[in-house]
Amino acid sequence: MKSDARVVVIGGGVVGASVLYHLTRAGWKDVLLIERGELTCGSTWHAAGGMHTLNGDPNVARLQQYTINLYKELERISGQSCGLHMPGGIMLAGTRERFDWLKMAQARGRYLGMELELISADEAAKVFPIIDKKYFVGALLDPIEGHIDPYGVTHAYARAAQIAGAEIVRHNRVVDLKARADGSWDVITEGGNVHAEHVVNAAGLWAREVGRMVGLELPVLAGSPGHPARHPGISRRVCCLRISSASRRASRSASNTSRRSPRSASARW
Repeated sequence: MKSDARVVVIGGGVVGASVLYHLTRAGWKDVLLIERGELTCGSTWHAAGGMHTLNGDPNVARLQQYTINLYKELERISGQSCGLHMPGGIMLAGTRERFDWLKMAQARGRYLGMELELISADEAAKVFPIIDKKYFVGALLDPIEGHIDPYGVTHAYARAAQIAGAEIVRHNRVVDLKARADGSWDVITEGGNVHAEHVVNAAGLWAREVGRMVGLELPVLAGSPGHPARHPGISRRVCCLRISSASRRASRSASNTSRRSPRSASARW
């Protein structure tokens, strides 16, 4: 492991690997990622991997659109599959007010270059057969929606960053951070120390503990994602389904297929 780096990234999940790759893409070659175990061994490995472009914030929507388009480029650069599946997806509206919001979202999506289509509840039931259409007034169809393999994406980011000159050190736990008078940092690890101009906390499950090393209490808690079971008779290529907090009344069959959080629901096959 090198003793000096312009940037040290703490954490080898998908966020840390993405930061490392984008630093090299911006021309920062003297960068180092330190992971306490193996890449993705924290929370990334069991992430659901769902992805979509529709978002209430247009800046976030544009960022999500960029990321989805990036996956094919990552596969080309790294030779690592991202497990990309794009069956499309629908967002359901259970009220007229929510359907009006979907109209606004479609207009915003057109501005961002997204090919979104408003469809009726009947059409939504044809696309996603296990919903009970009587509870919905319409939906928004997004062809650029699907899921990826978080493990594959992380390794694609990591491999592409290494090709560009980045270094990755596994099985080396960061135990402390010490600030220097000039604003740089000593990163104290079980395998030695690294002097860095900048430190990125991408520790995921352990981000709060890393924050405490510098006196910061980060409001970070681990969550448990839902992984729906496969519904008998439903194709693996069925589209993704998203039900907003204003449209929670899905059919009994859909409810039995996946467990939903109180605020939103997502089903992906």
